[in-house]
Amino acid sequence: MFKKSDKKENVPNCIQLKTLVIKGIKNQLIDQFPGIEPWLNQIMPKIDPVKIIQCHEHIKILTVNDALLFFRQREGPFYPTLRLLHKYPFILPHQVNKRAIKFLLSGGNIMCPGLTCPGAKLYLAAADRIVAIMLEGKQHALRVGVMKMVADYIEKVNIGSENIHYLNYGLWHMKTYK
Repeated sequence: MFKKSDKKENVPNCIQLKTLVIKGIKNQLIDQFPGIEPWLNQIMPKIDPVKIIQCHEHIKILTVNDALLFFRQREGPFYPTLRLLHKYPFILPHQVNKRAIKFLLSGGNIMCPGLTCPGAKLYLAAADRIVAIMLEGKQHALRVGVMKMVADYIEKVNIGSENIHYLNYGLWHMKTYK
């Protein structure tokens, strides 16, 4: 989704949002992430300007005070950035894995054996649910992914979580935008 390329090529437009649009986005975030509601005013204070950065391939990044918070492609779901997830780790369910660190850091998908191996924790999550992927014994999420199937069926099929955003790639290196 995010390529390593020149900043000017990736960021053609930045728009400051109006109050009514911000309210609609906050309602979408509450619907999508039920645990975020008590923290939403802290994440997106009313007095701070909220902007949308429009990037290549119809990707939009939601920023507050030049901090990158959420991103989406076209009109799809919002995904939290890893930096936001490190501050508020409880907004997403977690899947814990320890076997495939080399593959996860290079952007690979998590295969089902990686979620069912000894030491891994597979929390009940529905298909197409956004989850945080963590490593056993680590405090912060390594990546954001989407569950490809219900947890009950993960042992029977191959891909358990599709990669959306991970450390040391594209959006991770884009720290702020002014």
